[in-house]
Amino acid sequence: MQPLRLILLSGWGIDRRIWQPLAAHWPDHLAAQAIDWPGYGDAAALGTNATLTELAKAMAEPLANEAIWVGWSLGGLLAAALLEELPPPRGLILLGAGNTFCATDGVTSGELNAFRRAFQRDPTATWQHFLRWQAQGEPSPRQAYRQLHDLLGDTLPADSDTLATGLDWLASIDNRRRLAVAPCPVVRLTGEHDPLIGPAQRRASELLTGVGHCPMLSQPQALAAKIAHHATQMASANMAVL
Repeated sequence: MQPLRLILLSGWGIDRRIWQPLAAHWPDHLAAQAIDWPGYGDAAALGTNATLTELAKAMAEPLANEAIWVGWSLGGLLAAALLEELPPPRGLILLGAGNTFCATDGVTSGELNAFRRAFQRDPTATWQHFLRWQAQGEPSPRQAYRQLHDLLGDTLPADSDTLATGLDWLASIDNRRRLAVAPCPVVRLTGEHDPLIGPAQRRASELLTGVGHCPMLSQPQALAAKIAHHATQMASANMAVL
């Protein structure tokens, strides 16, 4: 019997190395593969001001539809947006990702715009600030930031144009309609102390207790088990329909 495929998608300013802490915790019936978005790691970058359609063309092969997609943060926003562009997966698990990034009870549009201006002035310092920001909800923020630093180092994981386009997508993607008519099962998982997610989105999600935006750092075993549970349920539901 073929193992159930998981495709793991990372968020803004962070490449597939973020998923390494989970590697030892996947059950045998799952085959988890972390892949990079264009411009990260060895993946070729898209042009300036790339569109979602251009992104879909670049991701058509790695985003296999016989898999379950697990999208974290911006990776979740993009994965949901690509449901309109690509053959749908067997299921979509959104981790720390709402219908939109900005929300009146979470990160506001004004805060994101200020961040974008800071990024234009000093990309590296702004990226490092973002790493500290998203570590804030973990049980030990300082330890979580050290883990991020150990995984990623001091160098930007993508070029400035790729990162700027990602900030544009954070500002503009609205998946409310897409997810209301999603062509596959969707599960939302949110850390109860996630500093990037507002109360309304938490109420629409299954809460991960005691963690923030980076549960793969603070609770890798528990997160792998939770993802595996939902992925297995999604696969079983697919088989029941066939």
